[in-house]
Order: sequence, then structure tokens, then C-alpha cells
Amino acid sequence: GLCKWVHAMSLYDKVAKVVAPKKAKLAEAEAQYQDVMVGLLAKQKELQELKDKLAAMEAELATNTTKKERLEAEVELCSVKLERAEKLIGGLGGEKSRWTDTAERLSNAYANLTGDMLVSAGIIAYAGAFTAQYRNRIIGSFVAMCASAGIPHTPRFSLPAILGEPVKMREWLIAGLPNDSTSIENGIVVANARRWPLCIDPQGQANKWVRNMEAERQLLVLKPASDATYLRQLASALPLGRPVLLEGVGALDASLTPVLLKQTFKSAGTLCVKLGDQVVDWAPDFRLYMTTRLRNPHYPPETCTRVCLLNFSITPAGLEDQLLGVVVAKERPDLEETKTALIIQNTEFTIKLKQLEDELLFKLSNAEGDITEDVELIESLEDAKRVSTEITAKVAEAKETELAINEARNKYRNVAARGAMLFFLLNSLNKIHAFYQFSLNAFVVVFGRGLDLAPGGRKKKAPRAAAVPAVVAPPSAQASEVAKPAAEVPVAP
Repeated sequence: GLCKWVHAMSLYDKVAKVVAPKKAKLAEAEAQYQDVMVGLLAKQKELQELKDKLAAMEAELATNTTKKERLEAEVELCSVKLERAEKLIGGLGGEKSRWTDTAERLSNAYANLTGDMLVSAGIIAYAGAFTAQYRNRIIGSFVAMCASAGIPHTPRFSLPAILGEPVKMREWLIAGLPNDSTSIENGIVVANARRWPLCIDPQGQANKWVRNMEAERQLLVLKPASDATYLRQLASALPLGRPVLLEGVGALDASLTPVLLKQTFKSAGTLCVKLGDQVVDWAPDFRLYMTTRLRNPHYPPETCTRVCLLNFSITPAGLEDQLLGVVVAKERPDLEETKTALIIQNTEFTIKLKQLEDELLFKLSNAEGDITEDVELIESLEDAKRVSTEITAKVAEAKETELAINEARNKYRNVAARGAMLFFLLNSLNKIHAFYQFSLNAFVVVFGRGLDLAPGGRKKKAPRAAAVPAVVAPPSAQASEVAKPAAEVPVAP
């Protein structure tokens, strides 16, 4: 046993001598390992901090990149908006002064609206049947009553300025409406009255105007005095909305009362009116015009309450303008043709400008959100401004040309004024006897022949019988009424 112990101790000693250095090295290695691990942990911590810092910087870079892209997009959008705003300002800049003046004018008109509408309603309801001179007296009395009652109104009242539309009035002149204030007032009354117009039209001026104005809508001309089927034809025109002109109206047929009073009713969901013993459909755009050749017709009060009486008797100013056209057409046909073309052209330009302005205002008033983002609006505004500028330049040029033409035409105005004076002198002979009745159309023919036969005229002197047509109409059954002054026409309240 002792031997084994000694042997074991010897073996242990040998092993211990081998293991001890290794343990020392192990301890040293472990110590170094611990030192290295401490350094490693420090480096790993530092690395993690660097990674975290890098991640933060990358996140910041991504944020800044996104912000940069957004700012670049905003800069580009702002540039586009700035360009659009410049276009918008450029397009609307020229309208500022005009719209400012219009706003001021509308503000003044609004302040005087009550009195102006009262006077306008009075003219439409009561003054249409009278001559120009008496009508002006009535308007003056209406204005004086407004002033005495303290009702705000326009001091120098003018119906065309209050209710007239320049574009519409130009269209009327092209259609043949005489170019004088009374005739233009009559046109405004026709357009605004609730009752159908019955025109006192001894010279046929209203008849000509209505025929030309409603020609595109297939005007139906009826003569109740000589056509027994006119009610049937009227019944066929009502559902189609065709305008109807009744010529030579005397006593109104009682069957027309529902049409005159617009006594419509609904039947099976359709708007209808009774005409005689039948019920016909009523078209909302139906228009009815009536004319009479009598100078001073006497209608009963119940008739006056159903229609709007209008006196279309020719006025000195209107006849002078008409005869001036005849003189210029004879002496300088080129001027008259150019003037007619200019009137039509200016009317078309004015209509186009009005349409462009209405379209522009509609789009501006209905624009939603940022107006500079509405590309369609900006482009349409730019196009409208370009067209408007071109038209305005053409209108200005046309006005200069028209002034030059009017200046040349006015050289012949004395001839036209004398012709108008001669017609009214002849027309006043009916106060001596009702036999003296002169047709305006025949007078214009005689006037034109007189120009041709005058020294320097186009024709040589012709025999008297061939040169002067018959202008004296035979006495009629209404001769005694014709001789009466037009101011006596009864007007129902």
C-alpha cells in the first residue's frame, strides 16, 4: 500500500510539475482574456453606439431627403402657381377699372332701384299708347311724384338706360326698329310687358320689325279681318311655340281672351289653354304680336286691360334717320353698305364679348378651393382674354370707321331732315280733311325718285305721271277716327 502511495505521489509530482506551468499560463491567459473581453465589450458598446448613431443619421438623412423632395415639389408648385397667378392677374387686370366703374354704377342704380322700377312699371302699364311728346310729359310727372314722395330715383330718367340691354337693342335696330328713343322704348316695353303688345302702327314700322325679328322662329302672320280660319292656325302654332303676328286687328274676338290673359291650366301634366271651344297645349316660348293700321283706334276699356297698347307712329327723329339711309344709299351706296356691315359686325362683337364676360364671371364665382390650381379656369381665362383683346381692338377700329362714316353721312342730314319735315307736313293735312292720307312707303318711293330726278341725280326727268305714284289713300270708314289726335287713345288703369 505504501508502495502504491509513493508511486502515486511520484506520479502526482510529475504531473504537478507539468500541470502547474499550464495552470499558470491558463490563469495568465484567463486574465488576458478578461482584459480582452473588457476591451471587447467596450468596443462592442462603442460599435453599438456608432451603429445607433449611424441609424439615427440615416433616418435623419431619409427625413431630410423626403423634406427636400417635398420642398422641391412645393417650389415647383409655387412656381407654377406664380405663373398661373401672373396669368390670372394679367387676364383680370384689364377688367379692374371697368368692373370698379360697373360696381359703382350698380351701387347707384341699387340705391335708386325703387323709384326707377316704379316709373318703369308706370311707363309699361300706362304710357305705351301715347305719342312721344305726351309720353315724355307722363314720364316727367311720374318722376316728379317720386321726388315729392321722397322715393329715391334717377333724376334724368331714361327707360333704355334702366331696362335696356345694349346687345338686344342693337339686334332690334338691325331687325328694322326705327332708331329713335320712342321706338326703342316701345321695344323695351314689348320685351318686358306681361301682356301681349297691340301696336298702333299706321306706317308699318312695328310690322316690319316683328317680321324681321321673329323670322328665324318661323313667324306665323295671320289676318283676322280676312281669314276665317285664323283661330285654327293659331291653335296649331300654340303647342309649337311659334310666334304669331295678327295684322289689321280691330275688335278682338272673345275667343282670344284666354290667350290674351294667359289663362293657362294643367291637364294631364301638360300646360294648356282654352281657345274657342277647344283646349290646346301651351308652349312657354309662345309669343303673340298684334298690329293695327289705324292712327287712333278706339278700343273699349276691357280690351285695353287685356293687351299692352303701344304707339309705333313714326317720329321725326326716326323718319329722319330712315330717310338719311335712303339719301346715302342713293348718293354714296358704299357708305351705307359699309355702315350696315359695321352695325352687324359690332353687334356680333358685342354679343361675343358679353358671352365671354358672363362665362368668365360664372367660372370665377363657381371656382372652388385654390383658384390657382384650376388649370382649366386659367387656360379658359387666358383664351377668353386673348379673344376679348382681339375683339376689343376690332371694336375700337370699327368705332373709328363708324365715326368717319357718320361724319360723311351727316353731310346729307339736311336733305333727310327736310324730307321728314315734308312728310309730317303732308301727314298733318288730314286735320283739314280725312281724305288726305299718305303712306310712308309711298312717300319713301317718291322721296327716292326726287333724289334721282334732282340735278346731279342718277335718272333723267321722267313724265309727271310716271314719277309720282298715287300716295293718297281713299277715305275709309275710320276716317273720322283717323283725324283725331293720338293722345286720345283710352288706356285702362
